[in-house]
Amino acid sequence: MLSAADLEALLLTLRLAAVTTAILLVLATPIAWWLHHSRSRLASVVGALVGLPLVLPPSVLGFYLLVAMGPEGPVGWLTQRLGLGLLPFTFAGLVVGSVLYSLPFMVQPLQRAFEAVGTRPLEAAATLHASPLDAFFTVAVPLALPGFVSGVILSFAHTVGEFGVVLMIGGNLPGTTRVASIQLYDHVEALAYGEAHRLAAVLLLFSFLMLLMVHLWQRGRGGAGV
Repeated sequence: MLSAADLEALLLTLRLAAVTTAILLVLATPIAWWLHHSRSRLASVVGALVGLPLVLPPSVLGFYLLVAMGPEGPVGWLTQRLGLGLLPFTFAGLVVGSVLYSLPFMVQPLQRAFEAVGTRPLEAAATLHASPLDAFFTVAVPLALPGFVSGVILSFAHTVGEFGVVLMIGGNLPGTTRVASIQLYDHVEALAYGEAHRLAAVLLLFSFLMLLMVHLWQRGRGGAGV
């Protein structure tokens, strides 16, 4: 059985993943659409910045975010002027870090899905006098649905497994920033391997089920794997 602290950390993790995924869905969709359609050289720069968390050590990203959101950083200066206080070691700070760290896991599946849709369905919609916004929501989004499903599942699962970024930005505050990966680390540090095994097994099973959902969804639609 999981302890009360383990359950609290799991619930906080699921809340963080849900909020992060919802924000990513809104934020990543226009970015992926623009990256697909833009012929600007700036698109290559933006694409590289979006994909940077895939190759950057999480502790590096967490460190720079901590500095930026700190009292002397530009983000910290802005949040203090807006009356929001400082974001490090708060749930809101975790959300900001998680959104940036999981951004490529939403943008890249959406970009590939928009590329698969192509331009002909949108051109056909234009001949029927559909506005660009109507064509996007009634043609592009339904046809790119597999990309949306993959992006949502992968972003959610990736946020659940975060460690380095959340530790640097959030620390280890029970009920506020102590997510499941931090709780697991605490168990190992305390040599409580029984508790660590139980919590790790839950996270392992959860990750497997999330990936299985993606594969079953794609096989059901005759699409490619992740």
